[in-house]
Amino acid sequence: MIRTYLSENEPRMLDELFSLIRIPSISAQPEHHDDMLACAERWRQLLLQAGADEAMVMPSQGNPMVFACKTIDPAAPTVLVYAHYDVMPVEPLELWKSAPFEPEVRDGRIWARGADDDKGQSFIQVKAFEYLVKNNLLTHNVKFIFEGEEEIGSPSLEAFCQEHRELLKADVILVSDTSMLGADLPSLTTGLRGLAYWEIEVTGPNRDLHSGHFGGAVDNPINALCRMLARVVDADGRITVPGFYDDVEEVPQAERDMIAHIPFDEEKYKAAIGVKELAGEKGYSTLERNSCRPSFDICGIWGGYTGEGAKTVLPSKAYAKVSCRLVAHQDHHQISQLFADYIQSIAPATVQVKVTPMHGGQGYVCPITLPAYRAAEKGFEKAFGKKPLAVRRGGSIPIIATFEQVLGIKTVLMGFGLESNAIHSPNENMPLDILRKGIEAVVEFHLQWDKE
Repeated sequence: MIRTYLSENEPRMLDELFSLIRIPSISAQPEHHDDMLACAERWRQLLLQAGADEAMVMPSQGNPMVFACKTIDPAAPTVLVYAHYDVMPVEPLELWKSAPFEPEVRDGRIWARGADDDKGQSFIQVKAFEYLVKNNLLTHNVKFIFEGEEEIGSPSLEAFCQEHRELLKADVILVSDTSMLGADLPSLTTGLRGLAYWEIEVTGPNRDLHSGHFGGAVDNPINALCRMLARVVDADGRITVPGFYDDVEEVPQAERDMIAHIPFDEEKYKAAIGVKELAGEKGYSTLERNSCRPSFDICGIWGGYTGEGAKTVLPSKAYAKVSCRLVAHQDHHQISQLFADYIQSIAPATVQVKVTPMHGGQGYVCPITLPAYRAAEKGFEKAFGKKPLAVRRGGSIPIIATFEQVLGIKTVLMGFGLESNAIHSPNENMPLDILRKGIEAVVEFHLQWDKE
């Protein structure tokens, strides 16, 4: 029985997971290049130990890919498991209660960067596979593809998929890199928003100037940047870029009614993140705004003097990193160009503006009639004791849409994260109970998929 197996093997399993977490595989920081290689190699070893027939570290245009497979019968259907082994940077370090790459178990949770996103969740997939192989329960083929660039937009994965279509051929893709509504409220993600991301550089005078000698006569690039960004969203929370909403799919009223029935306490939501009021597009609920509607955010803004004390300087340059979450049918390439054109159109003649697209991805919707989706439902029901709700989520996994475009395969998003897991933030964590239930749910998915 799976629960007995987990109880007997948990110390070994945690040692294996911790060996992955201890490798600081931060794809956004070039100094961790060797750590990316080390993490890929460690996954190769663990996949072989779990029962894969073969596992290899394969080159890509960027960080290496890890591929593994178990062939039960060449004529049998195949599940392709996708995950990523890279993690987000850990700053600010001073907010961590323990070292981010030295995992600790406290209060029934694993605390570390990657405990959830995505080393913990991908570990769920591999340990479920291990149980099925060791107990001769697997009746279909399983492949794994783990990448090391998801947190920077998966720039190398599409080309890899194009080059290795036959190697990655499968009937469905299974991913654990999303979240549930709550520990006692399991849910399956049926939709993801897309993403477009830019860096804006504003240049004014050819050097930093004395604000007393030049202030009021020369446009400050930071001021100009703030004025431009303030025009991107209007008073009703709508994005003002011309043509932005042309392809936005209006959510059918029936689905809006389903969203309205999702248990959601707005007061608790505000309290959990420490805000007094919420904001967003007029005419939509909070759950609609953060899942089914597009959004615009300034992710970072800088320029001038930010050190200790005062310096009366009118800076030469100002910068911002900005992003849009997109919805079904919005093409991120088109949106990227529309945004760049708009910023240039509203830029004052007093400054020079450069808009650089960084990365993006399409949105995705999974039909709830898909046999693999129904198998995932049964997996959750077995492990958590209740049928999961079908929800759209506000995050982005750009490669999911690419899988469908390049490989022609639908993806089931069988994630086990929680809001309290603090992914991308200090003190990321994963409850041990969710780790165990996740493994049980994935085991049941494989057992049920054969019957669908």
